[in-house]
Amino acid sequence: MSKIILASGSPRRQELLKLVTDDFEICPVDADETLPAGMPVEMTAAFLADLKAKSCAKLFPDAIVIGCDTVVILEDEIMGKPKDREDAFRMLRKLSGEVHSVMTGVSLYYNTQTTVFTTETRVEFYPLSDAEINAYLDTGEPFDKAGAYGIQGKGSLLVRGIEGDYFNVVGLPVASLSRNLKQFETLIRKPKISLRPKI
Repeated sequence: MSKIILASGSPRRQELLKLVTDDFEICPVDADETLPAGMPVEMTAAFLADLKAKSCAKLFPDAIVIGCDTVVILEDEIMGKPKDREDAFRMLRKLSGEVHSVMTGVSLYYNTQTTVFTTETRVEFYPLSDAEINAYLDTGEPFDKAGAYGIQGKGSLLVRGIEGDYFNVVGLPVASLSRNLKQFETLIRKPKISLRPKI
């Protein structure tokens, strides 16, 4: 197996990746996450994951780099990490009683070879009162999470149900990653075919 680099500083992703392999290193990246004008919202997670993987791969040309990005989407609005308490309240108020999409893009990058995939999970929130939202904000949990909630923590109390991969909502679709990683390793182990004519 090739050396694996996780291009993320997220403790949650690091714990989840251990379900796939214990043999990996961490390389958080600060990439410019400006999205191209007019990009469809459903493509943003894959675009940002690939951006992070390519940025990290420059430092590790002989390793498989895993780039990830998770976005929360409701009515074509991409909800990233809240700027402050007011922004977090706004997001949770909008998610209240609604079904939203959580999309995680994953990019596997090795030298010049890459594969990118996206996993979507649908999440339904209970209707939330202002008091419930403020009580959750008081925990401090929402402020470093897309959509202003963490399903693996106190945010689980806001969720009526999910359709799809739970771990995708946490930040890494481990089952899809495991299968894609095996296929990708098979691909990069294939010998290169020379196109030069025989003399």
